[in-house]
Amino acid sequence: MDTKLTLRLNKGVIDRAKAYAHDRNTSLSRMIESYLESITSQNVSTTEISPLVESLSGVVELDENFDFKKEYSSYLTKKYR
Repeated sequence: MDTKLTLRLNKGVIDRAKAYAHDRNTSLSRMIESYLESITSQNVSTTEISPLVESLSGVVELDENFDFKKEYSSYLTKKYR
């Protein structure tokens, strides 16, 4: 059941939050609800995945033998030479 909530916030914060929500194709209400749900939930496994993160899932396919630590170490070695 949805219930109305009135908040008093700085206008600049509200404007930036509305733009942020719009850029992510969601409503400000839904964004705030998701945030409050995530910080108040007792069970971490019930955390909802945001649409942005879900859309990125499966974008990169790597070989199952890919060694993340080795590749990152190699990257850092080259970066700081």
